[in-house]
Amino acid sequence: MSRRKVAILGSTGSVGTQALNVLRRHCDAFQIVGLACGSNADRLVAQAVEFDVPLIALGDPNARPTAPLPDGIRLVTGPEGLCDIAAGSAEVVLVATIGEAGLLPTAAAIREGKAVGLASKELLVMTGSLLTEMATRHGSLILPIDSEHSAIWQCLQGEGHRRIARLLLTASGGPFLDTPLEELARAGRREALNHPNWDMGPKVTVDSATLMNKGLEVIEAHWLFGVSYDQIDVAVHQQSVVHSMVEFTDGAVKAQLGRPSMDLPIAYALAYPERLVDPELGGGPLDLADLNQLTFRPPDTERFPLLDLAYRAGRRGGSEPAVLCGADLAAVELFLAGRIGFLDIARVVGEALATTGHTKEISLDEAQAWHQAGFEAAMNVGAALAS
Repeated sequence: MSRRKVAILGSTGSVGTQALNVLRRHCDAFQIVGLACGSNADRLVAQAVEFDVPLIALGDPNARPTAPLPDGIRLVTGPEGLCDIAAGSAEVVLVATIGEAGLLPTAAAIREGKAVGLASKELLVMTGSLLTEMATRHGSLILPIDSEHSAIWQCLQGEGHRRIARLLLTASGGPFLDTPLEELARAGRREALNHPNWDMGPKVTVDSATLMNKGLEVIEAHWLFGVSYDQIDVAVHQQSVVHSMVEFTDGAVKAQLGRPSMDLPIAYALAYPERLVDPELGGGPLDLADLNQLTFRPPDTERFPLLDLAYRAGRRGGSEPAVLCGADLAAVELFLAGRIGFLDIARVVGEALATTGHTKEISLDEAQAWHQAGFEAAMNVGAALAS
């Protein structure tokens, strides 16, 4: 039986390295034919050597490995290099880049009719209508990698779209779930990156702390599953065991449970429509006796206003979600650099949205321009706050 060919964009990041952990355990089922990252050249080369990967790409055209490339490995650079990886020989392209860097490579993979495992939620947030329409036209599958969307996808197997009454996205609440506002105002980088359940990159971890991550996932779910925003609710579930739920028109509710691990959603997407035989995926079997209790409560959007801001941006559509993504990226960078406070993140994003224009229809190139406009607007707001 031939091995399924896989390419990973963002292989040196959090999701990319976890995907390689899964593939390392199942090298008999998968062959990695391409790896790409932004600028971590030496780590990328080390990955290519370990997995015998013939083609690698660096998104930063100025990045280079510190040592000569080993024989049998070819390096391409820049956005065109990432597109070469995405449109190459892989059957499944896992996109785990940050921000809009994966947009054009994702489009390139979709145009080739490939299955795209999407971990970079900003791409569907920015251009959901464009990518989903393109996928339908070219016979490409968009496979969710986020644990919440993977849970919904698994719950929907064998169910018709018309049976969906409501999607319930669960949120851990992050490290500041019950932190008083006066303490939130003093929270810094160390506290924000101390997530109680998940091991993620800095950007996603801060987004989880502000609930922006869940807001982006609401917009992503709208495009992935074709439901209205009124049919998507968020429930704070501190234990991160129920990864999401679907309520059907007859009142029945399905949930997907598991330990807080990205291994299972990554493996499910890579092997779809099959499941890997690996009882240790996701940290091993779930012992219900150890769970003690599962709790759920509504999100506090007064303390975490970015969730409502994301809902509004999604409903408004057009260029607004792209601006939202760019503004949030800038605000998180400013916070991690110590230039603004934690509570300033929402203020920066809100003011950037309010001061940036809006258009109802956008192309892929225009989405990138609006993302940049949101980024620059937020940087200007942040600079004014810091002065």
